Amino acid sequence: MSGSINKRVRCNEVDEEVEGGRWEGLNPEVLAVIFVRLPAEERLRTVALVCRSWLETVAGPYCWTEIDIEQWCRRCNRLEIIDLAVRKLVRRSKGTFRRLSAYKLGDGAFSFLANCGKSLKVLQIPMSEVTDKMVQKHAESLANISVLDISYCLKITSKGLESFGKQCKSLTHLKRNMPPPEWERPAPGSASSRVDDTEAMIIADTMTGLHQLELCFGRFGDRGLHALLTHCEKLSHLDIQGCWNLELEGDLEEKCEQLAVYRSPWLDYDEDVVLSDSSDESSSDSIS
Repeated sequence: MSGSINKRVRCNEVDEEVEGGRWEGLNPEVLAVIFVRLPAEERLRTVALVCRSWLETVAGPYCWTEIDIEQWCRRCNRLEIIDLAVRKLVRRSKGTFRRLSAYKLGDGAFSFLANCGKSLKVLQIPMSEVTDKMVQKHAESLANISVLDISYCLKITSKGLESFGKQCKSLTHLKRNMPPPEWERPAPGSASSRVDDTEAMIIADTMTGLHQLELCFGRFGDRGLHALLTHCEKLSHLDIQGCWNLELEGDLEEKCEQLAVYRSPWLDYDEDVVLSDSSDESSSDSIS
């Protein structure tokens, strides 16, 4: 009984503070600086229920200059619900959002954010269902983005990539990692080992200001890599793990190793195999 009385007393004290204007006296921008440190889901489900001023702050634009809901999207994993959530938060930002990080985005939400994204600098939408047609239609509206992650976006092909390159001239970071064609390195001449330099050449021709580039499991060969290293003169970080079509002939490997950060096509793969083998052995020993 005493416990429930104490809870009621504490609740009444909070109510009195709210009614007395202590929370309402805080500037929404100041509150937002605190709230943005919390996950988006917690801001919406918990913070908004505390008092009126907190609700108004969460409902306003100051809390949504950076929209990061990727982890929630992964748990939700339903495109239609994710699209609705992105629309809602972009609308709350009133066009001030500078970052959007989501997962499994659809064409509808991409179109909506592009139309409202004049201030957008960071766009991270891995594993999304966005298509070339939608990218070609709206890339011009995303001219100010400097960081782009379209990893595992299988419906975005070289056509969509070229639209990003031609319209988004502020790009400094690009992630275009793709799923492994096989778990084992493909044999020479197999279908998955056929060299395709198209995307590498597009990046080299249209994204010359890149500083950081991730192209894991890309299908390009030495010609594409040479073009990247030649045209992207500001490149300092390069991750090409799993790009098994590369031979790194001539001085290509030396040029790569001169970069500040370089992850080779084979290094981590080979290490993972060793670790996996040793792990299997230790686990089998423990079972016996």
